[in-house]
Amino acid sequence: MVLRLMAIAILFVLLTACSSGMQPSKKLVQSAIALQLEQTQQQLSKQLGVDFQGLKVEHIKIEQREPTEIQSLPSYHVRGTYDLTLKLPHTLTQKQNAFDVYLQRQQEGKTWRLLIPQKDPSTWLSYLIR
Repeated sequence: MVLRLMAIAILFVLLTACSSGMQPSKKLVQSAIALQLEQTQQQLSKQLGVDFQGLKVEHIKIEQREPTEIQSLPSYHVRGTYDLTLKLPHTLTQKQNAFDVYLQRQQEGKTWRLLIPQKDPSTWLSYLIR
């Protein structure tokens, strides 16, 4: 009986350790935020005729990492704050911007995608995070 309880406890610890490695890292979240901002930046550049020369996402603070399922694949809804530096003709820094992103690990487990919800709740835009 004691051995069985010890085996269950060890199995639980191993499963917990393995599942935490499947969560999106801070670096991955940083890349997802930058990708999302780049998409917005491209649209603004066209509409406003502004030449963005670059952006930098720093000081990521993850406040919530909620597991969910989107289109039958495990996903995470991640929220928190970040600092942003935009390089226009001058440099602009914004601190503690809120972020709210959906990240999905692909079936093979090697890549992640940024998912952006659309007006139709069953439709998502999907971008590979590099």
